[in-house]
Amino acid sequence: MSDDKSADEALADEWAAALEEQDHTEAAEAAHFEQLQPEASASLSGDVKIDAILDVPITISMEIGRTRINIRNLLQLNQGSVVELDRLAGEPMDVLVNGTLIAQGEVVVVNEKFGIRLTDIVSPADRVKKLTA
Repeated sequence: MSDDKSADEALADEWAAALEEQDHTEAAEAAHFEQLQPEASASLSGDVKIDAILDVPITISMEIGRTRINIRNLLQLNQGSVVELDRLAGEPMDVLVNGTLIAQGEVVVVNEKFGIRLTDIVSPADRVKKLTA
């Protein structure tokens, strides 16, 4: 029985030593910071390089309106059905980039294709306010 007790104590001591060593290692790693390079801070202060993100694809969509209907009414829709939207005729369309409202505009036809003429751009400050609201 004393052998079991001494083995448990030895195992407990090993665990305590390992945990203490881990704490010292994590503390040393957490306190290590790399020095900022002068050229990195210069690019942040004024001349911003956006070349790296110019080819990143985004999704842009135009929304003329929305509505909520129940599944029963959805299943009854067929060719020629009219779905009433929450906007009035002539109201501006929303321009969304990756689901975020960035502008509003009006529908135009150019070379037999639909387009949108931007009439109002949402400021970055207003976009941030909508994110936090």
